[in-house]
Amino acid sequence: MWYKQPAPQWDHGIPIGNGRLGAMIFGGVADERIVLNEESVWSRNGEYADKVGGHAHIDEIRQLLFAGRFADAEKLISEKLLGKRLPAGTNCYQALADLNIHFPDLGKADHYQRELDLETAITRVTFQSGDWKNRAEYTREMFASAVDEAIYIRLSADKPGMLNCELSLSRPGGAPSITAEGAEIHLYEHVGNGVKAHGRLRVLNAGGSIQQVDGGIHVEKADSVLLVITGATDYAGGDPSELTAQQLNDASARSFDKAFTDHVAEYQRFYNRFSIDLGETEAAKFATDERIDAIKRGSNDPALMVLYTQFARYLLISSSRPGTMPANLQGIWVDGVNPPWNSDYHVNINMQMNYWTAEILNLADCHDPFLTFSERLLPNGHKTAAEMYGCGGFAAHHTTDAWLFTTGFGKPNYGMWPMAGGWVGSHFWEHYLHGGDETFLRERGYPFMKAAALFYLDYLCVHPDTGKLVSGPSISPENRFIAPDGYHAAVCMGPAMDHQIIHENFTACIEAATLLGMDEDFRAELTEALARLAPVEIGEDGRILEWTDGVKEVSPGHRHISHLFGLHPGRQYTWQQTPDMMQAAVKVLETRLASGGGHTGWSRSWIINFYARLLDGNTAHENLMLLFRKSMMPSMLDSHPPFQIDGNFGGAAGIAEMLVQSHAGELHLLPALPDAWPKGNVKGLRVRGGFTVDLSWDNGQLVEAVIHPGFQETATMRYGDRVKLISPKSGGAVTMTAACFKER
Repeated sequence: MWYKQPAPQWDHGIPIGNGRLGAMIFGGVADERIVLNEESVWSRNGEYADKVGGHAHIDEIRQLLFAGRFADAEKLISEKLLGKRLPAGTNCYQALADLNIHFPDLGKADHYQRELDLETAITRVTFQSGDWKNRAEYTREMFASAVDEAIYIRLSADKPGMLNCELSLSRPGGAPSITAEGAEIHLYEHVGNGVKAHGRLRVLNAGGSIQQVDGGIHVEKADSVLLVITGATDYAGGDPSELTAQQLNDASARSFDKAFTDHVAEYQRFYNRFSIDLGETEAAKFATDERIDAIKRGSNDPALMVLYTQFARYLLISSSRPGTMPANLQGIWVDGVNPPWNSDYHVNINMQMNYWTAEILNLADCHDPFLTFSERLLPNGHKTAAEMYGCGGFAAHHTTDAWLFTTGFGKPNYGMWPMAGGWVGSHFWEHYLHGGDETFLRERGYPFMKAAALFYLDYLCVHPDTGKLVSGPSISPENRFIAPDGYHAAVCMGPAMDHQIIHENFTACIEAATLLGMDEDFRAELTEALARLAPVEIGEDGRILEWTDGVKEVSPGHRHISHLFGLHPGRQYTWQQTPDMMQAAVKVLETRLASGGGHTGWSRSWIINFYARLLDGNTAHENLMLLFRKSMMPSMLDSHPPFQIDGNFGGAAGIAEMLVQSHAGELHLLPALPDAWPKGNVKGLRVRGGFTVDLSWDNGQLVEAVIHPGFQETATMRYGDRVKLISPKSGGAVTMTAACFKER
């Protein structure tokens, strides 16, 4: 990824990260601003707590909803069930500091290039500046090392003594303490009653001199300068000042070249597991922002889709390494102290979408921060289930933060949704299905899934008219419907998404418990409940009904398309088993898109995945192009707007789903290959059963597939309308061509 000019604003910059520590780089010539981030810099301006005694009002709320008195039900929900939003300055993720570098001698620059090398995770800025007597080529190299828990920045010039700069740290808002001591600058702040944060910068100059000036450091006539940056908080305990000091001392003892070599080796053990090639056009010769602009004008650039896919993997590696916190709404990159939507963890799709790439694009270990964080929600989730609903098990609502709350709060149209447990639980099941770690399933995955299922069993109630089990009170996030009396309602009984999530959760629990040989009575209870669960229905217009009564949407083009959960990321609907629901899903998407749907980046990314699951590669590709044309910044970061990282992860997952699928009990090769990619190859796709798949194709037809052994003995392969059973585990990798599928 490369550009011919500095970034004009923060979200046009280049992100670097080691999973915990990150930075956004502008690449300015005379003035460089680098926004520094550390994953646990969270404010804490209040607590979200379950409303005491909320469960006592559930039956009354349900009766009002069954009677069609939606306004009265929502009023009662607001008064008795949902907590209030915290006041202004609510808990949010914040930047650690700004590193400001002023170069007094630099003015106009030419031969400028700003780049990110995805293969080595290093950012470089190069340019020439100066008159004919004092002209030099300047280079800045920056990377975030997970080996050394530090950010390294090397400033250099191709002539000696040419580096003069002034360095300082700053932080917007609050009242940070900033001091310069020797060759170091320290920044400390207690962040909004939350964490105590500490950042350190050390300046190591080769040649020239350094001196302290006004809380910063002035470098004069150096040949090169190495900046080493560390940051930490007390979120996990300990003294961040001591931790950053130790990290800084250790990192500074290493040369830039040695630190970089070790960084690359560590990074590439993730990155090199996967490769993709979709062909190349003349567009590949141009700068990244120029290529994005060309797509907006109708250009075809399959190589940019490759760059986009690998950039998504880079972002996940850089914001979610084993042992770190999970990626939030902006990964680990925020600007300032008031980011959009608090840059928190929205678990009514956004946080889950962050991890759709993890298994299929061969970054399963990067999935663990999400799974570990979810387990930390369990204690509060048990309390929420009991206090709000009088239920056992585990419940969580539409969002949470670093302080692990699970309660519902705010307005009913977004807050009255206690379904997160089952959706999050599906990630534990998918992690097992892709990896086959039975110990993980027994000790972590199944217990989490069961906790969600126990809540749903208690949460379901009998519909007085049908005798079927329905969920509620609940919503279809974050949409509303027009009630018979004209009221724009959100809360109802038995919305489609609820029942799809419950079906997914119960089915997975039954499969997992059977595999583990345990909980026979519980399995029977789940099986009985599934048989009594009210089915998701198709309306008179041929669409899957978002709400059971077939009411009309307030926003027909709403960004959430919740009632297609069973299509994706769920595995309830397939052309082989439920063709009527698949066709009804097509109708849903056609109506949504005709009404302006897909207007946010992450929503468009979800639509790509939907069409991939519908085996419609050309429409999936069409929506991929619309993602680039309408929701892509020059940095290739996704725009909600503003920047929201889930669209990057969701779009890349959609590309993978176009090339291989395994959710329907078969390993389906090239299920949604678009005409725009007639030739290509991909290596390292990871599918259910633990298999790894390498594919090549030409003229839109399979040339070769290599299926590497997984934990399952056999795999049912599908290509087009033909299937074949193979046994990779017993005989090693299996190589197949299109001709293999013609055998009878």
